[in-house]
Amino acid sequence: MTAAFVLAAGGTGGHLFPAQALANELARRGGRIVVMTDDRSQKFGDVFPGAEISRVPSATFAGRSAPGRVAALGVIAIGVFSALAKLLRLRPRAVVGFGGYPSLPVMTAAWLAGLPTLLHEQNAVPGRANRLLISKVKRISASLPFLRFAPKDQSRVVVTGNPVRPEAAALSAAGYAPPGTSGPIRLLIFGGSQGARALSEIVPASLAMLPERLRARLDVTQQCRPEDVESVTVAYRKVHIKCDVASFYRDLPQRMANAHLVICRSGASTVSELAVIGRPAILVPYPYATDDHQAANATVMEKAGAAWHVPQPKLTPEELAGFLEALFDHPTELAQRAAAAHKLGRPDAALRLADLVETLGEEAA
Repeated sequence: MTAAFVLAAGGTGGHLFPAQALANELARRGGRIVVMTDDRSQKFGDVFPGAEISRVPSATFAGRSAPGRVAALGVIAIGVFSALAKLLRLRPRAVVGFGGYPSLPVMTAAWLAGLPTLLHEQNAVPGRANRLLISKVKRISASLPFLRFAPKDQSRVVVTGNPVRPEAAALSAAGYAPPGTSGPIRLLIFGGSQGARALSEIVPASLAMLPERLRARLDVTQQCRPEDVESVTVAYRKVHIKCDVASFYRDLPQRMANAHLVICRSGASTVSELAVIGRPAILVPYPYATDDHQAANATVMEKAGAAWHVPQPKLTPEELAGFLEALFDHPTELAQRAAAAHKLGRPDAALRLADLVETLGEEAA
């Protein structure tokens, strides 16, 4: 009989992409994939082609009144019993949670059923759902070393890395050469789906302050909000900086590989791709991220010598301009940070995660 693997994931990209990467790898190895999630299950068929999609009731406590939290608790309890019935019928080889509140009832049910369980955490700080479950699962797959809320029993933690897009993994062998004393200095700036406006205002103002000898060499690519594209483009052209400004790039990993320096947020997928490709970065965490997890990711990267962590309140045009001028005049440190980032990269994270899941199932057999 084909071994079944149950994956439980929330609906955000940070949870979905590693789940999708694991599903693809386990299916390639002949596994039967069952994805359990909440009412958003209708859209999951496109994300997990060939997998069985099963709906499990769930709810979040966030932003609810006291009566609303009580109601949410009731929905979660229904979800636990629903998932328990499904899991007892399936008897999967392993149950893997990727965070997000839809994973909570599934992973709780798997624990109650005594099934082999594993959590995958994308950030250096476990998310709230994973923190509730972390003491109950057999193994924890970490993308980065945990900065806070690490389990007491570290023997259960395996740093597998965070699966990245195939196009990013394919660039893991791309070498890095820092800018020379002449020729272009290629900068890539992007802010993610939230909070990109700060970078759209600060970075162009900062680059305008650089001496003309450096401005003339800049080749800037900046991804920003659609409403900011025109103003950012005008700001660069006003000081004669070569630029390519757009609201979206389909080939962002390739643009990372082309860059001498990246200035960006520090979400899990971003730092994972920077590490796999091996590019130095100035990381400016989104200051309103849940549990300040982006700051934790940036701190881990900085401690490894792979990036510079600059909190947004400290990112002024004047400070950034001074830092960039010193960096471009002495680019050796860029190469050092690129090498340190590459050491952290796990282009085979999906394979490592699949190996860990299969081993967990074998241990329980």
